[in-house]
Amino acid sequence: MIKDIKFFNNLTEREVIENNPLNLAFIGDAVWTMYVREYFLINTNFKNNNLHKLTTKYVKATYQAKALDEIVENLTEKEKDIARRARNTKMNTVSKNASIADYKKATSFEAVIGYNYLLGNFEKLEQFFAKLSSNFLKETK
Repeated sequence: MIKDIKFFNNLTEREVIENNPLNLAFIGDAVWTMYVREYFLINTNFKNNNLHKLTTKYVKATYQAKALDEIVENLTEKEKDIARRARNTKMNTVSKNASIADYKKATSFEAVIGYNYLLGNFEKLEQFFAKLSSNFLKETK
């Protein structure tokens, strides 16, 4: 599923790790958004407007902060380091609808997703997504 959207990547592991954590979060946000949208497109028969309303719940900072809490026990030491670096990076923007703490945790979550995506760790991403999406449809009813 997610590996099908990988267009190109010629970064080494070292280059990915040394990348600015906010850049990892930038790509991680896109990957997460794509996954959530694809999930609901495939698993519901909602029309476009309802799909948009439903997916926005899962791509905002408050949900992503909770998502990090759900996957933290499955993170490697390198992933925990990426999350820590992202959380501690000085940010020039803040969320309108989330606390600073949730926004920083959400950025950490996105950075971990971006890190794994850029390394091609699609199996790990699928594990995260399976765990996190297990409640999606329950919450829509």
